[in-house]
Amino acid sequence: MRVRLKGDAICTLFLLVVLCSLLYSQLEHLVPAGNKEPRQKKPSVTPKILSDPRAPWRSMPAEAMVPRPQVTPSVRRPEMANNRVQTTTPALVTDSAFNFKSYLLNKDNRNFHLLINQPKKCRKTPGGPFLLIAIKSVVEDFDRREIVRKTWGREGLVNGEQIQRVFLLGTPKNRTVLATWETLIHQESQTYHDILLWDFMDTFFNLTLKEIHFLNWAAEFCRNVKFIFKGDADVFVNVENIVDFLERHDPTKDLFVGDIIYNARPIRVRKSKYYIPETMYGLSIYPAYAGGGGFLLSSCTMRKLSRACREVELFPIDDVFLGMCLQRINLKPILHEGFKTFGIVKPSAAPHLQTFDPCFYKDLMVVHSLKVAEIWLMWNLLHSPHLSCTQKKQVKKPFQWKNKAQVTTRASPHS
Repeated sequence: MRVRLKGDAICTLFLLVVLCSLLYSQLEHLVPAGNKEPRQKKPSVTPKILSDPRAPWRSMPAEAMVPRPQVTPSVRRPEMANNRVQTTTPALVTDSAFNFKSYLLNKDNRNFHLLINQPKKCRKTPGGPFLLIAIKSVVEDFDRREIVRKTWGREGLVNGEQIQRVFLLGTPKNRTVLATWETLIHQESQTYHDILLWDFMDTFFNLTLKEIHFLNWAAEFCRNVKFIFKGDADVFVNVENIVDFLERHDPTKDLFVGDIIYNARPIRVRKSKYYIPETMYGLSIYPAYAGGGGFLLSSCTMRKLSRACREVELFPIDDVFLGMCLQRINLKPILHEGFKTFGIVKPSAAPHLQTFDPCFYKDLMVVHSLKVAEIWLMWNLLHSPHLSCTQKKQVKKPFQWKNKAQVTTRASPHS
């Protein structure tokens, strides 16, 4: 009897050991499974983190090269965040890449340091320059700046009027691509004396910062300028036509001229680059504004806009923001047909027509979206001494059929 009890006890203990070992082995498999699951879910969470403008830039130590307020990334990270989201989870493409919540929280941070200045730019000419050309650019686009310097953006006299030039830049959004950018841009500034560099990230939604900082700079360092042309680096500008137009205006009076867009509606489609939610702009129509390819303004208007920019809340789209500032000072911009900020449109009746022709550009002021080679070529074509746009031939007499008598009399001398 005791032997049987001992055997039963031993069997029971053996079964308990086996059961415990089985449970332990199951727990070992369950623990890694629990750890793996969050790891699999992380990619779906990562885009949400990256959509915060501040997230990607904290992971880039290269940004510490230039001291900058922490807020800068929050205004402008959207494009980089958008690229990362699309590469990881295409399903989120329909969501706007711009973090509006972060933008609204930090929109009052609008004062950034001027890293490279040209304080004597407008003091070179007694009484100030007639026209200051201000071109939006980015650090890495040296070739575009150089072609502007050698073509339509040349400094000096045009039709007897003094022209000066500056390029407007922020710090590059991808500093690892151009590691020596600081050395290069300082060398470029020492060579040409036309670089203005501010300490904010140079991205699409920070173009508004570039707008207000330039107006503040012009109001402080270029008060004696008569007129200003502000445009992009990918435009072709017929400066001769602009000077001829401006000579008929008074710089002490308001003037704002360009390709004016009226009754534009905010885009509510989330995947659009220009998406604006109703919580940010509740009206159905934007105020009239100029296409960003290029516009003209007088020194009087420049000073008024520089003050208005401090009173108007920042808006992510710089063209619209400037329209809001114009509305603030109660100034209606003037539409001019010579500003083609959407390029030269081919007439529907002549789809075969070649619009890249100097005779099309000869009477215009600004044409947008040209490549570097096209700007150089158009400049040389327009300034060629062989250029002739008078293709029409005048007919002295109306056409008439020749009668047989005239034919025979003219043919008789040769017979």
